[in-house]
Amino acid sequence: MVRSITRRRAVFALALAAAAGGGRAGARAGQDADPWPELQRLFFGGRPIVEDPAMVRFEAPARAEDAALVPMSFSAKPPPGDPRRVIRLTLVIDENPVPLAAVFTFGDKTGDTRISTRVRVNSYTNVRVVAELDDGSLHMATRYVKAAGGCSAPMVKSMEEALATLGQMKFRILPPTAEAPGEALIMIRHPNNSGLQMDQMTRLYTPARYIEKLAVHQGDELVFAMEGGISIAEDPNFRFTFKPNGAKEFRVEAQDTTGKTFSGAWPAARDGA
Repeated sequence: MVRSITRRRAVFALALAAAAGGGRAGARAGQDADPWPELQRLFFGGRPIVEDPAMVRFEAPARAEDAALVPMSFSAKPPPGDPRRVIRLTLVIDENPVPLAAVFTFGDKTGDTRISTRVRVNSYTNVRVVAELDDGSLHMATRYVKAAGGCSAPMVKSMEEALATLGQMKFRILPPTAEAPGEALIMIRHPNNSGLQMDQMTRLYTPARYIEKLAVHQGDELVFAMEGGISIAEDPNFRFTFKPNGAKEFRVEAQDTTGKTFSGAWPAARDGA
């Protein structure tokens, strides 16, 4: 495993504390050192990682239109005839104050899952997707993204507006395609505050509050679970592929860093299908 759940939570918490105190940013100020060796040691215990764009597919813009809403899509699939299974995808944004953006863990029967979401990017940086297979091997694809200020960008809505709809969810089954016989989209209303955003009226920083856990089930089977950090954008949404299993409903459960939980259930059939 990349890390146990407890240890990953500790990494998120320690990195956020360092960012709020200027620790990591201050330590690297004026330096051109590559942060990746340290991040590889911290998040993967220094295990070897193969740059493998043939197995790990990763799409991200070379230059972001909005640093606070940068679209990214990624998946991993062993070559035909390879019996290994992808159990986890980890998204790392090297130069973000908290580089560990999210960890996606897949259910035993999920199959080839593609995840699309939106993230904050704080400065010009390498962004990496690391796939862990069930034999313990690690494979990676890297993209360089030009963006600045995404983690400190002000909220799109006011805090009052955000809290009025906090935790509301929308779920859609998308039309099937040859490449994706099952695809869905989950959207969650949540400010996902980074802790680095300044209230323009009070000039005080808004405390960090974000979705830290998310689980999507198709019937009784886990599709994927996510552990997230401050890099996931405001109003998180996740588009994902899945293998239809005949279940009658999807269930989604989420929890933010205050301990507040949100959940919903929807029919597994597409509207009008």
